[in-house]
Amino acid sequence: MNGILLIDKPIGWTSFDVVNKIRTIIEAAEIVNGRKKRYPVGHSGTLDPLATGLLIILIGSATKQSAVIGKFDKTYQATMKLGFTSTTGDEEGDKTLQSSFQPPVEQINYVLKRFLGPIEQLPPTYSAIKIKGQPAYRLARKGLPVQLKPRLVQINSLQLESYHYPLVKLSASVSSGTYIRSLVEDIGKALSTGAYTVELRRISIGQHQVSQAASPQDLTFSDISRRLIGL
Repeated sequence: MNGILLIDKPIGWTSFDVVNKIRTIIEAAEIVNGRKKRYPVGHSGTLDPLATGLLIILIGSATKQSAVIGKFDKTYQATMKLGFTSTTGDEEGDKTLQSSFQPPVEQINYVLKRFLGPIEQLPPTYSAIKIKGQPAYRLARKGLPVQLKPRLVQINSLQLESYHYPLVKLSASVSSGTYIRSLVEDIGKALSTGAYTVELRRISIGQHQVSQAASPQDLTFSDISRRLIGL
């Protein structure tokens, strides 16, 4: 069994939870002479537990394509909350009130346009980026200093979908390596209000759409076989 499987990751699941679920289903079905056959299963493009949406699962020889798929552009829907900042950039962190200013919609649209194109972005402290072999979030949770370097990313499009203060809903098409939590924080700074991400959903990775994806909860081996996409 080789190929990719499109999964719509639910809130609360880690990307590893999904990988482990798929691997367990496959190995339970692929028993040869009473012994389980080990299958390489991985994913491309981590989603935080509080995020939902498209996760590409790589099965068998497709795991070798992780780096290639990881470079695809991605689209997201994000809801940001104005007036506060969060230590993690999302709902999990400690919140701090920054401002009660309610920017008009014209100002929001103006600021969004400033982020189009190539921008320099500092990844979140609470991210999976490795520092001396350890994820940055693990060091941050221990209270240890985390020093990350800014990186150049590309914002292809950034659209205001709705605005009902303090919530702003956006759609964004971005390059690989872009952190939406950092983008939201930077938008909040530019608006002089502060902001953090309250909802995040990945809609597409390259040509693959979340509308084509399966939910992992009730997935069967038959479902996996039927939905597997060859490379």
